[in-house]
Amino acid sequence: MRILAIDSSSMVATVAVTTDGILNAEYTMNHMRTHSQTLLPMIDEICKALELDMGSIDAIAISGGPGSYTGLRIGSATAKGFGLALNKPIINVPTMDALAYNMFSSCFIICPIMDARRGQVYTGIYRFHGTEMEVIKEQCMIMIDELIYELNKIGMPVMFLGDGVDTQKEIIESKIGVEHHYAPASMNRQKASALASLAELYYQNGKYESAEEHKPEYLRLSQAERERKEKEKMEKKNDSY
Repeated sequence: MRILAIDSSSMVATVAVTTDGILNAEYTMNHMRTHSQTLLPMIDEICKALELDMGSIDAIAISGGPGSYTGLRIGSATAKGFGLALNKPIINVPTMDALAYNMFSSCFIICPIMDARRGQVYTGIYRFHGTEMEVIKEQCMIMIDELIYELNKIGMPVMFLGDGVDTQKEIIESKIGVEHHYAPASMNRQKASALASLAELYYQNGKYESAEEHKPEYLRLSQAERERKEKEKMEKKNDSY
């Protein structure tokens, strides 16, 4: 089972190839460059280094959202393009699930967070029972205060990770009432290798789709769509006068 894994849901661009559970190569970059500039060259470099025939790929794993609109669109378009060209299935893994899988077999409650702005975060709550990950709370978008309330209610030590830690740490520290920690640099951002590992389990359980079926999951409207709806709302309000 050979998987090409792609994650561009955040500022991080990360690509990996695994074969039967073995990591062959991983390329990760967290820098101020657009994913349209980085993803294809990263994939190309990995293929050249491995002397990899793309036809030998069995499936393409993608972090399907939530996350950056632009990043998700670029990642999904890349995965979809390869899927259509190679006639390979897409394994669409929720972003928060893949991020939580960085903490494989951890004894902590795992709480990945990404900044969704306006005091909101993309998040989920997870824990491992041995090597099996349990989804306590499916990925969603909620206020950071509400998330901390839920974690306090669970009452178990928490490990935070994700780029949302950078923007929400002060609030977390002021409101969290349980033992908590922050994942180190080696684990606190998206990793295509973790995505590929979880995607292999998805594939074994029949959780994959065709390239034609694939689309990202944003969880919220884009800024342009929000502005359009707000404009339509104001126009209707004015018309009623």
